Amino acid sequence: MTTSPVTLTNPNAAPITPTEAAIAKVAELIAAEATDEKLALRIAVKPGGCSGFNYDMFFDSEIAADDVTRDFGAVSIVVDAESAPLLVGSTLDFADGLQGAGFHITNPNATRTCGCGNSFS
Repeated sequence: MTTSPVTLTNPNAAPITPTEAAIAKVAELIAAEATDEKLALRIAVKPGGCSGFNYDMFFDSEIAADDVTRDFGAVSIVVDAESAPLLVGSTLDFADGLQGAGFHITNPNATRTCGCGNSFS
């Protein structure tokens, strides 16, 4: 099944929206970095995995001119221009429970995911 590419039609919209739990955890992790640089959480979609794409998340201090940057309180989330359309309408959440802790992206654009949940298409 193929789908049409999604475009970021509203340049002021965030390609991905974090939950309060995700914002709090990202703020905590950035504070633990103990650096003078202003760090943002970069979320990217990269080719790979058994379903075609993987999510990549890391702290970044370099912002390109075509990056989509949105602030959520003290937390900035940055998405590169190529990844933004693939993330439109997505939610970033953080859960800490008996099964373990971690971030999870719910992406309405994903038509298929792999069995382990690490990649999508």
